[in-house]
Amino acid sequence: MTNPDELRQRVDASYPKTIFIDEIQRLPELLNTIQALIDENKNKLLLYITGSSARKLKRGHANLLPGRVFSYRMGPLSLLDLNFNMDTQKALEVGCLPEPYFMKNSKHAEKLLQSYTRTYLKEEILSETLICDIKGFSNFLTSVAENSGLLLDLSKLASKSRVNRSAARRYFETLEDTLLCDRLESYTPIDNEDIEKKLVKHSKYYLFDVGIKNGVLQNYKASNDRIGFLFEHLFFNQIKNIACSMDHSISVYHFRTLLGQEINFIFKINNKTISVELKTSEPQIDEIRKQKKISEYFELNADIYIACIKCKPKKIEKVWILPW
Repeated sequence: MTNPDELRQRVDASYPKTIFIDEIQRLPELLNTIQALIDENKNKLLLYITGSSARKLKRGHANLLPGRVFSYRMGPLSLLDLNFNMDTQKALEVGCLPEPYFMKNSKHAEKLLQSYTRTYLKEEILSETLICDIKGFSNFLTSVAENSGLLLDLSKLASKSRVNRSAARRYFETLEDTLLCDRLESYTPIDNEDIEKKLVKHSKYYLFDVGIKNGVLQNYKASNDRIGFLFEHLFFNQIKNIACSMDHSISVYHFRTLLGQEINFIFKINNKTISVELKTSEPQIDEIRKQKKISEYFELNADIYIACIKCKPKKIEKVWILPW
């Protein structure tokens, strides 16, 4: 559909009760017609509108239908979708986008992800930013994938990808606007200057799917040197996707001190604080006590969990150790 008037013509001709429109950002002018249809057909017409870029709509001053829509975010497969029966190894290698995850041939899944990252991510994002520096953006995307899960340092990303800092900032904002990555702010537990001075204030970020990270880097092995970061990505994205699926409000932070003490995630859910440290194997007693000590010293007032790829459920000194 290239003509906004065509939608009205179809509605007038067939009187539908439900309309589904995909990739709305490709024709933002259509939103004016949609608003008129909503106002004229209250409680008679149900519209589902999906899109992959708020940036293109905002940049074009599109009608975002204020007061007329419920907004939801859709992600890759979640544990909820799979009845909590996920192949963890597969998810760490090819991620949770439905098609590659369900492919029986791992080589086909890897090829699909490679094609996706080469065509959609690069060409579509380049069209979003209205720039022609394909090599610069390609280098930047690789740097982003390599550093995903680390502290966000735009100067470092710019230097590694050989683009200037303003371009790096623009590229990264585009990745956020197209929902390809999420930024996590650092957690400040209480209004205490002495404690605040001991904390890292930089934000961290994660790509929206492990398979995308691996596809950009063309490395699908959950090897010993990578599995920790991959597990961190998978866990964060699963919490986020389940929260979105259930339409729950959730705030996520990272916690790190200047001396290197850290907790992978701090979650705020319904005024409850939950700290989660991730381990690829069952934690030792000193690691368990370390998490408890950090929580108490920095007055996090949090329920403390350690999530492992594989372990026996137990509780030691107020710390829950559970399979992820």
